[in-house]
Amino acid sequence: MTETHDGQRFSEPGNDSAVMNAWERFLDGSGRPDDALRSLVEGSWRRCRDHNVDPDKRSAPPPLTESRLESLRHTHAELLEASAPIMACARDFLAETGTVMALADTQSTILSMEGDTRTVGAAENIHLLPGVSWTERICGTNAIGTALAVGEPVQIHSAEHYCAGIKRWTCSAMVIRHPIDGEILGVVDVSGLSETYNRQSLALVVTTANRIESRLKMRETELRLRLLETALPYWSSGTDTVVLFDRRGFPVKANNHAQAVLTSLGADLDLAQPRRIPALAIDGDPAELPPWLRPDWLAPVEAQGERIGTLLILPLPSLARVRKQPDQPREAPSAGFANIVTGDRGLQTAVRKAGQLARSKVPVLLLGETGVGKEEFAQGIHRASPVGDGPFVPLNCGGLSRELLASELFGYVDGAFTGARRGGLIGKIEAANGGTLFLDEIGEMPMDLQPHLLRVLEHGEIYRLGENAPRKTNFRLVAATNRDLRQEVADGRFRMDLYYRVAVTSIRIPALRDRPGDVPRLVDHFLAHFAERHGLPVPSVDEAVLARLASYEWPGNVRELRNVVESMLLVSDGEHLTVDTLPPEFEDMPMPTQPAVTPLNSPGRITDMEAELIRRTIADTGGNLTRAARQLAIAKSTLYQKLRDYGLYDEVMQQRGQRLSAR
Repeated sequence: MTETHDGQRFSEPGNDSAVMNAWERFLDGSGRPDDALRSLVEGSWRRCRDHNVDPDKRSAPPPLTESRLESLRHTHAELLEASAPIMACARDFLAETGTVMALADTQSTILSMEGDTRTVGAAENIHLLPGVSWTERICGTNAIGTALAVGEPVQIHSAEHYCAGIKRWTCSAMVIRHPIDGEILGVVDVSGLSETYNRQSLALVVTTANRIESRLKMRETELRLRLLETALPYWSSGTDTVVLFDRRGFPVKANNHAQAVLTSLGADLDLAQPRRIPALAIDGDPAELPPWLRPDWLAPVEAQGERIGTLLILPLPSLARVRKQPDQPREAPSAGFANIVTGDRGLQTAVRKAGQLARSKVPVLLLGETGVGKEEFAQGIHRASPVGDGPFVPLNCGGLSRELLASELFGYVDGAFTGARRGGLIGKIEAANGGTLFLDEIGEMPMDLQPHLLRVLEHGEIYRLGENAPRKTNFRLVAATNRDLRQEVADGRFRMDLYYRVAVTSIRIPALRDRPGDVPRLVDHFLAHFAERHGLPVPSVDEAVLARLASYEWPGNVRELRNVVESMLLVSDGEHLTVDTLPPEFEDMPMPTQPAVTPLNSPGRITDMEAELIRRTIADTGGNLTRAARQLAIAKSTLYQKLRDYGLYDEVMQQRGQRLSAR
């Protein structure tokens, strides 16, 4: 069996008869269900019995009226907007599969549904429709209601449903959480008749929920930038002590001695680990304000007549007492890089260098391939820097049109161009004031935008698009690229003066294939992370799996490994990760073996023996230096150095030539 802390992770269709017998015994009270029943399902059945759910129920209740459903959709407009493109894709990738995808709110009421049109008719028979609530209290055990009840990924198959009329169905669901504080916002479900059962449905809903959460995060970032821009005058005045709350009552920024003032007032609010104050949400109840907070300290933040947040203006008398308190010691520079897992000397050196550079405000250029963790380094530099309490604002310069990148960087004023947002937009540079601006893939910035960025860096002034008056800005720049910027300068694709401005200091982050010893560490790290996230135990990993992972090229580096580990965890039996859980690209990989090295003909100098070993390995690999370095268990950079030392480059070219001619 696949055991988790609350029973099997996946349903087992082969156990249907035993589960049905367990259901009948459970209903007549003749004994505890046997081991065929997962504890997740048994717990749900017990809740259903406590709520007096009718086990003979044939369907869910009728749907809401169209007007009430539209009102409900309006309430959850943000969730629907974030999920719209994902749900639209379901029309295509679920076509002909016999399954449908449903999005429901926190009351288990379905808001929208897409998928195989042939299944819609069968779904109507049990009222699996928009406007219908599938909570456990009404419909018994089902993926939507049970996922919301336990807050975890759930798969419910056939006889595991509590109500008799739904036992012909199989379903998988995952909750959708708010990207800031993890509050559950809804649930996404994939359902079909029993014969459509597939373990991968659980991974599908988890991935779908993650995609929706990513879109919500992008939207949240946009709204916060707008809020910060509107509230900017309160920070520029420098007189009041204020805390800014977003529309959900979550603190997003505070100035000066705000934490100490809050502490002096007896407030249970730690700005270092912020949490929501529901009464400060736009739709919150003022009667539920905390005892320490007086209503007259609050001021709404509005933009174009719409309330977008709340300011807490703390009483000034407390400020005088607070200023006498000593400043809190800052984190040690290394603390900002605690999330970087490595035992590799090269990467450890890069971390130490980043910690040292974090103490200053000079620009830093991060060099490395896609996926090596450049943004993690940038965040570490920010956290350990003098501006660590300010905002961290990332922007990827690649993949955006020239016009979109310009508006994202510099912002624009109302009416700057056709289609401009009413009221204008604060740019990422301005939003990073007092903090860190992280420009990823800076090598892809169009040439005509580069002088504008250079002016900002040299003069500390920014002009929004369509504006003639400059705005002062002060931020720490961290840039990153996977290109050779020196070569880009030589080829005329990057300005030399901007290069020397952004590359005052640089850090090279080694690729994952050059530090294979980190693969097992990262696997353990990601397994612990995703097991906690998905409510699973941490499985053991077969040596054959680690061997294949260590032998893989990892073109996507750590980001790719992270995705592979999450996928393996979700499709595993919960106890072991075996080669069967590896993604398809690993199926054709040969099992790694140690290089067959025949004894050398005669003893000699160590350097001669090493050169001979490298020569034979180059021959074995046909001049493939990546494979050769792996077989020799050395870094690729070390192999290059030894090729120079022993004059073996000609042999590499010879082996490659033989390999090409043999094709």
